[in-house]
Amino acid sequence: MVKRMNSAGCCSCGSGCCEEPAKNEMEEKRIIIDFLFLDLNVCARCQGTDTSLDEALLEVSTVLKATGVEVEVNKINVVSEELAVQHKFISSPTIRVNGRDIQIDVKESLCESCGDLCGDEVDCRVWVYQGKEYTVAPKAMIIEAILKEVYGGSENGRVEPEYTLPNNLKKFYEAMDKK
Repeated sequence: MVKRMNSAGCCSCGSGCCEEPAKNEMEEKRIIIDFLFLDLNVCARCQGTDTSLDEALLEVSTVLKATGVEVEVNKINVVSEELAVQHKFISSPTIRVNGRDIQIDVKESLCESCGDLCGDEVDCRVWVYQGKEYTVAPKAMIIEAILKEVYGGSENGRVEPEYTLPNNLKKFYEAMDKK
């Protein structure tokens, strides 16, 4: 049966055939995106990933609006070991959609920007997408992760390992404290 509703959400056929007012068939869904990083002033990887995230959100905004998805973006500068532990920060930069890292495996390489920042050698995240490595999160990878969450393709059964602050981040924070 097709329900024909007027702007007030009532039956428009006049016969009262539709038993109740129309409900919004698409319940509001909320996606929380956390962008965790060490530095947006110096680190080229963090800056580039921030730009990719902004561009990805701009590109999918029409789809998100059309599907009734509300997006909350939290950009978190993880400036201390305490914050790293609180947010279970494993590598910089990190993007999580509804609490799940969009990059399952952590791969890192020497980051000269963060090394310059703290005065020591530091490794930062390398993003692996469609078999290629990137020092900045690819926009397409971010879009794919968001759309998977919208359309139910996320990995709900994935178990996160117990958190321990990685040695690489310990080294970074120790070097920053000495500066």
